[in-house]
Amino acid sequence: QVQVVESGGGLVQPGGSLRLSCAASGSIFSIDAMGWYRQAPGKQRELVAIITSGGSTQYQDSVKGRFTISRDNAKNTVYLQMNSLKPEDTAVYYCNVNGRRGYSGLNSYDAWGQGTQVTVSS
Repeated sequence: QVQVVESGGGLVQPGGSLRLSCAASGSIFSIDAMGWYRQAPGKQRELVAIITSGGSTQYQDSVKGRFTISRDNAKNTVYLQMNSLKPEDTAVYYCNVNGRRGYSGLNSYDAWGQGTQVTVSS
C-alpha cells in the first residue's frame, strides 16, 4: 500500500501565499508523476499542476506565473507554492502520486491524499 498525506492548507487573504506539502510513504518502488488537483464546491476536480520524475512541469492556465510545483525525490515529497492567491483559488486541494510499488516494482499504484482546504478570503 502507498499512503499520501497533504498539509499546509488554511485561510489566507487575497494576494497572500501558502505552501502545500504532500508526502508519500509505504511500499514505494518508484514514483512517476506527482500532481496537485483541486475541487471547489459544486465543481469537478481539476488539475492544478503536475511534475514528472524527470522534472517536467505542467500547469493549469489560471495558475501559471503564480503557482510553482516542485518535488524532493529523496523525501518522496511534492510541494505547491501558491502566491498571489485569489478567491477563485478556494478549494480542497488533493495530492496524487503514481508509480510502481512492491519489492519488484511489478505492480502500479495511483494514490490520492485526503485533501487540504485552501480558503482565500478577506
